[in-house]
Order: sequence, then C-alpha cells, then structure tokens
Amino acid sequence: MLTKEKLFLPTIFLALIIILSACQSATSGEAQTAAQEPTAITVMLDWVPNTNHTGLFVAQEKGWYEENGLAVNIIQPGETGVEQAVASGSAEFGISYQEGVTMARAEEVPIVSIAAVIQHNTSGFASRAEEGIEGPQDFEGKTYGSFGSPVEKPILDLLMSCAGGDVEQVKFIDTGYADFLSITERDVDFAWIFYGWDGINADLKGIDLNVVMLNDWQECVPDYYTPVIITNETLISEQPEIVEDFLAATARGYTFAIEHPDEAAEILLAAAPESDAELIKASQQWLSDQYQADAPQWGVQSDEVWQRYSDWLADQGILSESIDGTAAFSNAFLPTSEN
Repeated sequence: MLTKEKLFLPTIFLALIIILSACQSATSGEAQTAAQEPTAITVMLDWVPNTNHTGLFVAQEKGWYEENGLAVNIIQPGETGVEQAVASGSAEFGISYQEGVTMARAEEVPIVSIAAVIQHNTSGFASRAEEGIEGPQDFEGKTYGSFGSPVEKPILDLLMSCAGGDVEQVKFIDTGYADFLSITERDVDFAWIFYGWDGINADLKGIDLNVVMLNDWQECVPDYYTPVIITNETLISEQPEIVEDFLAATARGYTFAIEHPDEAAEILLAAAPESDAELIKASQQWLSDQYQADAPQWGVQSDEVWQRYSDWLADQGILSESIDGTAAFSNAFLPTSEN
C-alpha cells in the first residue's frame, strides 16, 4: 500500500532533477556566451581615412569582422608611429609601406607585412604642368617638397641619373605631409604623391599635372608594395587564428571594393563624413583596378619584389646590409593561399 510519505519522496527527487537540469543549462548558456565574446583588436591607419583603407571599413560595416569573432577598432596614428605601435602590440595591425617595414626589420623591429593593399607602386613625382617638368632630367634647378623619408633623395638620384640629370641640382625643402596642391601653388615645384589621391584630386579641380610615375621607371627604381598591412611576429606565432580571421574579412572587404567601388565609396564616406565626397568616389573608381591589378588574388606578395627592393636599399647605402626579404612578409594568412 502506497503511503503519502512514499508518494512524496519521488516528487522531491523529480523536483531536484529539474532544478539541477536548469542550473546546468544556465551554466552551459553562460559558457557559450563567453565563448562567443568577440576578440577586441586595434588597427592603426597611416594617415586620415582614405581610399587606401576602404576594405577595412567595408569589412567593418558589413559585419565580416564580427562574423569572424573580432571586434575591430580602426584608429588614426598618434605620436607613436604605426610600425612601433604594431611591434609593441598596442595595435595588432596597421597600415605601413614596404620601405618602412624593410628599414624597421633592418633594425630588428619584429613586424611582418601580411598583405599588399595595392599590387604595384602607384606613386610618382608630380608638378603643375606650367613648370615644364616632362621627365626626371627636368628636376634640375627645381625645388622639391620633402616629407622627410631617407629614400627620397636616393630615388630621385637614380631617376635623374637614368635620364641624364643631377640630383645635386635640386633644392630640397621640408614640407612634411602638407597638401600637395597648396605647396605646389606657392612653395615648391614638385613633390611625391599617390596618384590615386592627389592626382585624382588635381584632375577634379581642373589642374593639369605632369607626373613621373615610378612604375614607368622600373629599370632605375624597383617596383615595391605601398601601402601594406602589417602585424607583429608575436601575434603570428602565438595567435595565428586571429591573423587569419582578420585577413579573411579584410580581403573580403577589398574584394568588395574592387567589384563595387560606388557602394564601397559610400561606406568610406559614412565612416569619414568629413572627407571630400567627390574625391572619394573618383579615387575609389580609379583604385578598383589597382588593388589587385595583375595578381592572382588581392593582397598577395612576392619574394622577388621584397628582396630586390631590400637589395636596392643596401646598394644605395640606405641600409648597411640587405635584409632577408622572405622573412619580411607572409602570404600564409590570405584566404585560399597555398603558402
């Protein structure tokens, strides 16, 4: 015969089982939420937001970093240079240049280029057409606006030597990163520009330029990657999955900018509303053909380009000796990379 006491005991056990099950479910849910918490990373730009950076902002706006478990904060450079910030880990990633990475590694700064933003050098020495500078030989007797890089004079020297000119006949003045159109209007005769920005800007304003594009003089000055995306050796060795996740989303962002330049420009403008909308849109159109150019995929880099440029810097006396170009970059984190 079942008593009230015998009926009550199974009821207690059932209640305990339900409570324990609920606690386990809650604990499991909390663990799952913690596991899904995105990893916070910082990306430092080299300058104010511009079309060299569009892929980053596209990946952020489209939620592709978030899909890869990353919470990305994109910041502009401060007093600390990009290379130093990335090397120290205060920024996990940054925008730099092959010349900056090469010289940093020559001083044993542990940074690595993980993607070429633009496949070929799109920079050149530009002047207003009325200056009459048709080629490197015409730099003689002119004033050059320098931003302070140690590679400026050697590059001008090589260009001018190739064309029969003498770099010692050029006057150098320090203009920093002042606006190209402003300084060529009053202070200098020519300066070094990215065509995709200052060249396009001049065209929009109806200002005729003569530009000696470096890529047209590869027999004198080797092609190199400018800009590039960098990280540090510690992150690569200890948390390679973060590098892979970041670059997968970033590559997706630049591929989108290649295929949809108009929409990509709008995304960049939303992130940097103080920018010149007309310039952003025109620059984005021009760069859509330059990001990947003739490479098999966006971001890929080659041993030949890195080693040849480092050897050239050593030959010019800018470096005491050439670095190992193969250690300065990696294709291993690019999506579908076979490296």
